[in-house]
Order: sequence, then structure tokens, then C-alpha cells
Amino acid sequence: MFWFRLVSTLVVLAAFAPPTLAQDRAYFVTYDHYLEEPRHLEIAIASTTGIPKNGHAAYTAPWLELEYGFTGWWTGELYLEGVTTRGDGHAFTGWRFENRFRPLKGEHAVNPVLYVEYESINEASRIQKEIVGAGGIPFEPIGELRKEHAHELEGKLILSSAIRGWNVSENFIIEKNLSVSEGVEWGYSAAISRSLGTLARGTPCRVCTENFVVGVEAYGGLGSTEAFDRAEQRHYVAPVIAWHLAERTTLKASVGFGLTQPSERYLVRLGFAQELTLGGRK
Repeated sequence: MFWFRLVSTLVVLAAFAPPTLAQDRAYFVTYDHYLEEPRHLEIAIASTTGIPKNGHAAYTAPWLELEYGFTGWWTGELYLEGVTTRGDGHAFTGWRFENRFRPLKGEHAVNPVLYVEYESINEASRIQKEIVGAGGIPFEPIGELRKEHAHELEGKLILSSAIRGWNVSENFIIEKNLSVSEGVEWGYSAAISRSLGTLARGTPCRVCTENFVVGVEAYGGLGSTEAFDRAEQRHYVAPVIAWHLAERTTLKASVGFGLTQPSERYLVRLGFAQELTLGGRK
């Protein structure tokens, strides 16, 4: 209810901002090659609601994102996350700090971005910003899972292209749990999207085709160096939609459909982002 009220308040405030096209990505899992503008801060709130199989209780995992553009080639982002489960309480599940580096200037046929993230989380974490390895999420009581802490290091190779109005992105993921010995885990995500309109109108308009971005992303785990475990891998396909409500204000949603037995039946994601200028444009 807290997150619903907060999103509702921000949407109402955004309604009074001048409408224009923003560039925040529509994806929840996949990254493209666009970084945050220098000296700009994006504040975003989002959540993942999981609808599991086998009679397990549904859960909602909200998170807060603070993304800052340090330079034109370096963006940093801090995540704070939690979880709440009907009948099983709630918990703070940890924090993450990511860095994205774009080594090449300008637009290219394929734009590479390097991603490095440190995670200080516990086993109750369920935001599922990426999926690696194999096996489903644990369903032990939240109170027990929050006691099992993990320090993890994650890297991604992000490849992204702009092709005739379409964005096509592929992410290759590698993750290492520094707290226990479980090998190196692998994962992937891939996505494609485009704006429903091609040209911005000369008059203010909020519900215009150019303010909507639609697409689809697919993501999942690929086992680890210890075992491939194909039967235990989780894979999802998820249509996505983003609505640029106003200048630098984006509301987006996605429904992920589990494709394998260990996957959740659905992963419903909602997100709201507002970008702020700090110290002027560069």
C-alpha cells in the first residue's frame, strides 16, 4: 500500500510537468547502451510481484533506485530492496551498487557497455533484477532467509543497437557469490523495443503514440561452472510497455511468463522514474 500511494502521488505531480519524450528504457532486466546524462539524478521506485506455483504464497519485492551520471561514459546506481509476503511478514533484503561504463563515443552498429555490480543481500531477496544459475527461489520463512547473508560480484557485457527506430539489446551475465563456494553462475537477457510513434508533435500531448514504448524481453539462468542443470533453470518471456508521462518522467509495466517448471508462473513488474538535473546540463 505504501508503494501504491507513493507511485500515485508521483504520477499526479508529474501530470503538471511539461510533456515531452524521455529516453528511460522500457526494460526491467535488460540494459541498453544509454547512460544517465552527466550531473543528472534519476530516482525510481519499482517492484516485482511473483505468482509462484505449487501453492506457494505470492510476494512483492519493492526496490528504490538512485542513478547518477558521473560522466558521459560512467553511470553509477544504488539499489535498496525489500520483500513482503502474505502471511510471512516482510524484510529489508539488502543493497546493491552498480557501475556501467561505455568505452566508445557516439552511435555504432553495436554499442558495448561494461557493467560491474557489488551486492550485499540476503537469501530473502526476490526483486530478480537478473536471473543466473539454476534452481527456483527459496520459500523458507522470511525470518530465516534474512539471516543468510551473501556478498556477490556481478559482471555484464551489454550489447545494444539502434536499428530504424528499434532498440535491440543483449546482456551476458556472470555472477560470483563471495560468501560461499558455489562456482560461477551464468545468465542472459535479450530485448527489443520501439516507440509507437516516430515524430514528436508540435503541440503538448500526453497520450500520443510517440510517448509510448513497447517491446518484449527474455531472460533466465544458464547454470554454473559446477553444473548446467538445464531442468532446473528459470526462463521468462515478458512483454513490456513504458509511458513517458512528462519530461524525464516514465511509468512502465511488464508481465513475465515462466517457461520452465522452476520458474514462477508470473512475474508482474511496475516502475516509476523521475529524472532531476543537478548543477545544470553538461
